[in-house]
Amino acid sequence: MTNSAESFNGFDFSVSEDQQMVGRMTRDFAEKHIKPHIMEWDEAQHFPLEIFKQLGALGMMSVVVPTEYCGSGFGYLEYVTVIQEVAKVCGSIGLSLAAHNSLCTGHILAFGNEDQKKKWLPKLATVEYLGAWGLTEANTGSDAMRMTTTAVLDGDHYVINGAKNWITHGKSGDIAVVMVRTGEKGDSKGISTLVVERGTPGFAAGKKENKLGMRASETAEMIFDNCRVPKENLLGNEGEGFKQAMKVLDGGRISIAALSLGIAKGAYEAALAYSKERHQFGQPISNFQGISFKLADMATEIEAAEMLLMQAADLNNRHQPVTKQAAMAKYYASEVAVKVANDAVQIFGGYGYTKDFPVEKFYRDAKLCTIGEGTSEIQKIVIGREALRGN
Repeated sequence: MTNSAESFNGFDFSVSEDQQMVGRMTRDFAEKHIKPHIMEWDEAQHFPLEIFKQLGALGMMSVVVPTEYCGSGFGYLEYVTVIQEVAKVCGSIGLSLAAHNSLCTGHILAFGNEDQKKKWLPKLATVEYLGAWGLTEANTGSDAMRMTTTAVLDGDHYVINGAKNWITHGKSGDIAVVMVRTGEKGDSKGISTLVVERGTPGFAAGKKENKLGMRASETAEMIFDNCRVPKENLLGNEGEGFKQAMKVLDGGRISIAALSLGIAKGAYEAALAYSKERHQFGQPISNFQGISFKLADMATEIEAAEMLLMQAADLNNRHQPVTKQAAMAKYYASEVAVKVANDAVQIFGGYGYTKDFPVEKFYRDAKLCTIGEGTSEIQKIVIGREALRGN
């Protein structure tokens, strides 16, 4: 197993000017345009598409897309900075931002041919098209090789039948990158990837989920009923879909680690400020050891999660193998988000259980991070497998 000195070899922990600039811009936008509406959107389960159009105009919906495709042309360090700053204010908006950037857009960027990139990436960059990514099905969450959604080649088109579940932007997305079975069930080489545009006959939205948290981020079913997609919409070659999806999920897990870290930081900062303002027995509750120890644990765990995240983002930037580091960052940061949010509610006491303060929302939103893009248990399997291989 690699020792810690080697793991971080070559990584500069200083924050670049680009990161600082992107962070300030995102933070200012979130404070002005997102923060005033978070509870309104959460209560109504309103998906604020207009916010993503504005983020697209700022280049935040195409952070790592090269400028030749109308993207911002930044790297993963800037990208995770954007997600963190948004998630510190609202996890829902951070989740949708991450899904559009790293899953749909990221998949086309990584595996599309030049014609496909020129056709779709500029529209995704400006959010003329909102992106979705379809892997999960009702009975095949982590067991993706047994998906039942099929695509059969018929002349110049693939005919898709089946359904995808738990899809971010499954209803509002204008374009979806969809994994389909073109071979035998259980065969990793029997899965391919097709791009499906909204409006294609046979492609429809199904049930929108009523969720515990992340309620302003749309999660819905996508249904395919004899949906005919041109064969030129195939990403890569037939049979490469599973391998592509696993690669995309490496980047996606870094995104969820950043989302988790942002939620944890938001909850911690709220709890820290409240502990200084709230007085009991003639003094601020931050003076009490029970509270200060909680804050100490929260601060330490957040910094440890951030180091894992930045290591994974740096490796991804340098096109190095990142499967283990992405899984570690996602696993640890997501569990830290849940713990920190829980402790934040405890520090707020009764007020933390009300919707008058932000920590109850951080608490609800955090839990999704331990589930989406591979549960904590799946991350442990990935980490253990990589460790046993000597990676």
